[in-house]
Amino acid sequence: MKPRISPLLLFVSVGICHASDPFESRSTNPKDYDPEALRKELIEYLRTTDDVIPKTPPIHPKHYISNPEAPIPPQCYTRHEARHNPCFVCHQDTIEGRENVMNDGDLQRDYSFSDLGLTNHWNNLLEDRTGRIAKISDEEILGYIGEDNYTELPGRLKEAGFKGWIPDLKNLQLGAGAFDENGFAKDGSGWVSFNYKPMPSTFWPTNGSTDDVMIRMGEPFRTDAEGAPSSDIYRANLAILEAKIKGLDAITCLPVDEVIVNADLDGNGELGTATKITKLDSWVGPAAGSFIDSHIYPQGTEFLHTVRYVGVGPGDEIGVSTRMKEVRYMLKAKAYPKQVYARRYEEESFEKEAGNTPGYISLGGYGFDNGSGWAISGFIENAKGRLRALTYEENFSCMGCHNSIGSTIDKTFSFARKVDGAKGWGYINLKRMPDAPSKGDETGEIATYMARVGGGSEFRNNDEMLARWFTNGRLDRVKLSEARDVYDLLAPSPERALALNKAYRCIVEDQDFIYGKDATITPPNNVYDKIDNDDTPTLPESRTFRYNIVLDWPE
Repeated sequence: MKPRISPLLLFVSVGICHASDPFESRSTNPKDYDPEALRKELIEYLRTTDDVIPKTPPIHPKHYISNPEAPIPPQCYTRHEARHNPCFVCHQDTIEGRENVMNDGDLQRDYSFSDLGLTNHWNNLLEDRTGRIAKISDEEILGYIGEDNYTELPGRLKEAGFKGWIPDLKNLQLGAGAFDENGFAKDGSGWVSFNYKPMPSTFWPTNGSTDDVMIRMGEPFRTDAEGAPSSDIYRANLAILEAKIKGLDAITCLPVDEVIVNADLDGNGELGTATKITKLDSWVGPAAGSFIDSHIYPQGTEFLHTVRYVGVGPGDEIGVSTRMKEVRYMLKAKAYPKQVYARRYEEESFEKEAGNTPGYISLGGYGFDNGSGWAISGFIENAKGRLRALTYEENFSCMGCHNSIGSTIDKTFSFARKVDGAKGWGYINLKRMPDAPSKGDETGEIATYMARVGGGSEFRNNDEMLARWFTNGRLDRVKLSEARDVYDLLAPSPERALALNKAYRCIVEDQDFIYGKDATITPPNNVYDKIDNDDTPTLPESRTFRYNIVLDWPE
């Protein structure tokens, strides 16, 4: 697709300060570059540099991107053999009332790639890391993932003159220790953690990563008329937002003093302490009167997402690691009416029909404008394990999931999957979390996914999940009944966790994230090197499914 013009450009500076630049003496003419040689040079530079802001050649980034179809993730090249369907989680037709009208449910059935997208560029899937993993001891990897690579990042970015979002949540490396029991950051920054069910299946711990997500609403949504922080106003607006994103008519909330917010939120005819909100047509506090609609985040909403190694604690407890693989950030710079979203989806379909590859506007340190109001950026480990800003192409690959699939709500995943209401505020915890079904389904989402996919991952390469929950290649409901919660279903054995951690450490050392970040030990068998849109087997209609990213949590 061609780049879109967006209001995001009005609020950011695209400049980035660099110290000495290894590419400064190079030609600015893209015709003077051999693409393959340049890719190797860039990767070699990333392997050796300790720069927190990677340098780039002085040519337009589009000319040296190695994979113009990087928004197509590796999972889209899965062999489904006309019966296994992992695609339904992402590709869905419109659910009435939502802003997402991409209507891409047909991609469950058919491979429909551009000419460039027909080749699987995710070469890291093809690497056998068995030998390299064997050289890393358990003690070494445990020591590595137990180190803090987050705390120093803000200072390094400021010192380098970084013009973008700089992490401002203190002690996030501690995980739950950075928040109070209701999920509010102890440092007063306004970030709030919430307990949600990880998306199938890349973010299941058994497949190599743990994570957490925090939200922060804009200042008018969390302060009083004098600009002072107000927990009552913030609690109310967070609950209203959750209900609007999920399309609920009412929602429980952390206790709110209705006198302070000056609203009868529970509709009982008097101002008292509300623990349920039925009045959902307006924000409270200074944000009252601001734009509000279902399935759309208000302007100023931020998300902070950390992707981590699989921690192995005392008693072989599986949890988040101290070390972070990535720190991801999203800012809703502009909230559009649904008609604007509809037009953007229509434009995207026109571009795809014309055979144009994706194109997005770079916002410098603020990442990319996804064309729908969000600025998306992030940080990733360098070869030494220190966090650095993403390169252009590393950031570019984020656009597929946060712009071009039909199942998301306002381009996001996790908040719609939060445990409903007051019980869902607090740091992510898979223990005692039930396998809630997707809205419209009756059986648990994890069980449903495994049955439809025929395994515990998109690639059907998770032997441990197959051994635990399958018998003779079919999901074993008797075995599943032994699982007490989501933790039991998704936590890997310590041996698998350590092996996957070592596999990802190899990718970090190589710094070739542009070829994929999946922590595979050996190449998955069920992946295509190339796709033929005409000859590659398609799924029959009977193996396509409706799916709702919102979950049906028990009362």
